[in-house]
Amino acid sequence: MTVVPSDPRAPVLVAGRRTAIGTSGHALAGVDVTGLAAPVLAAVARAVAPLDRPIDDVVLGNCLGPGGDIARVAALAAGLGDDVPGVTVDRQCGSGLDAVLQAASRVRAGDAELVLAGGAESASTAPWRFWPPAPGADPVRYTRAPFAPAGWPDPDMGEAADALAAKLGIGRAEQDRYAARSHALSHAAATAGRFAAEIVALPELSTDQRPRAGLGERRLARLRPSFAPDGTATAGNSCGVSDGAAVLAVTTEGAARAVDLPCLRILGSAVAAGRPDLPGLAPAAAVRRLVDRTGVSIGAIGAVEITEAFASVVLAAIDELKLDEDRVCGEGGAIGLGHPWGASGAILLLRLMSRLLAPSSSGGTVGCGLGLAACAIGGGQGLAMLLAHPEA
Repeated sequence: MTVVPSDPRAPVLVAGRRTAIGTSGHALAGVDVTGLAAPVLAAVARAVAPLDRPIDDVVLGNCLGPGGDIARVAALAAGLGDDVPGVTVDRQCGSGLDAVLQAASRVRAGDAELVLAGGAESASTAPWRFWPPAPGADPVRYTRAPFAPAGWPDPDMGEAADALAAKLGIGRAEQDRYAARSHALSHAAATAGRFAAEIVALPELSTDQRPRAGLGERRLARLRPSFAPDGTATAGNSCGVSDGAAVLAVTTEGAARAVDLPCLRILGSAVAAGRPDLPGLAPAAAVRRLVDRTGVSIGAIGAVEITEAFASVVLAAIDELKLDEDRVCGEGGAIGLGHPWGASGAILLLRLMSRLLAPSSSGGTVGCGLGLAACAIGGGQGLAMLLAHPEA
C-alpha cells in the first residue's frame, strides 16, 4: 500500500450523497435542478453536523440549467441559512468534479474549512432557448453551448465518440463488450444495495431507474448506431441522458479525524486540453499530468472511475494509460446508471468513496487505498483527481 504522509490541513472528502438517477423525461421529469440539489445539500449538511463549524460556501456544477446562481438558490432552498453563499460552475460534463476541485483548492489554501460541492442536472426541465432571429427570419432554437469557436470543428459528443473509435480502431464488438460489463455491474451493485446508503430518496424516485438485467453483448449487438449510419456508438454502449444531483463535503483531514468521520484525502487534481473534435483523448492527458504532479504511478492506483459517456471513451483511456480494466468502474458507471451531466463528476467521487471505504471480507479496505476519477469534457478537455484512503 502506498504511504501518504498525514497532513491535518489537507483537504478530504466526507459525507457524499446523491439523488437516485432518473432517465430524462421519466420519474424526475417534474423536478427542477433546485429541487434535485436542495435535498442532497440538506442531507450532506446533516451528515457533517459533528464537525460543528459553519459552511463556508456551496459550489455546484451545472450545464443546461435555467441560468443564475443555482448553488445559492439551492443552498437557500435546502435551509442552510441565508448566511451560506453559493457559486455555480460550468465545465460541461466535468462540472461536478471541477466544483469539488475548486472546493479542495480553497481548503488547501486555508481560505475555507468546510465547503459543500458537487453538481446537479435536470435535463428534463432544462429551458428551451432561441437565438435572436435575423430580420425577416424565424428564430433558431439554441440546443447547446458551442464547444469551440466558429471555424473550428465542433461535433456533438456522440459524433466525437464515433470519430474517436474510428481513429483508435475501437470496434463495435469491443464497445458492446464493455457496455455489457457496465450494465451487469450496475445492476449487480443496485441489487446488492450498495447504492442505498448514498441515495437521498425523493418523493418521485428512491432508486436508480436505468440499471436492468439482460443487456448482454448479443442483445446490445442488435441496436442500431445512434449518431451516424456507419457509427459504432449506440443507445446501449453510450450513457443515458439523465436527471440527478450529487454533493460531497470538503473539509480538512484534521477536522474529519477529530470527529471520526470516514474520509478520503484529495492528493491532487489536474486539467488538460487537446483537440476539440476528439475530447475522448483528453482524460489520459489529464491523468498523466496528475501522476507527474503527485509522483504516484498509475500502476499503484487500485480503483479508477471514468465517466462512461461512451464505451469508446473509457476504452481509449484504458488503452492509453495501460489500465487494468478490472480496476475501472467496478460498480458500473454512466452506461449502466445514466449521465446527469453537471452531477456526473461528483458521482465518480461517490463511487470511489464506496469502493475505497467499503470494508473487505478481512475487515480491511479494498484495493491499495488509492483512487482516480477522470472525465472527458466537450471541447477537448480532460479532468482528473487522485484520492487516498487515510490509512494509505
